[in-house]
Amino acid sequence: MSSVMSIDEALQGLKKKAAEDAALKGALLATKDSRTPVADFCRLATEAGFPIYEMDLINSSEEYYAAMRRSTNGGGENSPLLDGEDDYYEMFLAELRQV
Repeated sequence: MSSVMSIDEALQGLKKKAAEDAALKGALLATKDSRTPVADFCRLATEAGFPIYEMDLINSSEEYYAAMRRSTNGGGENSPLLDGEDDYYEMFLAELRQV
């Protein structure tokens, strides 16, 4: 991923653009049913002007999860704060459905 735009910035920009473009929003949400959902999501994001690459998205998700685990004051694996919140792709789709 380009050092010019972070994953967070790219996802926020993409979400804003998708909120204004029903076709883009539909295409992004449809990646959930794809045989290669993350790859298709990243391709659409890049085509929309927000370069997101699979490994960058995966690594950012893992770093976020690790940071959250360190900050949960002993909550560990059973902490409700950690349930399902380690995947930027899934979080993005959930937020996009609400837009």
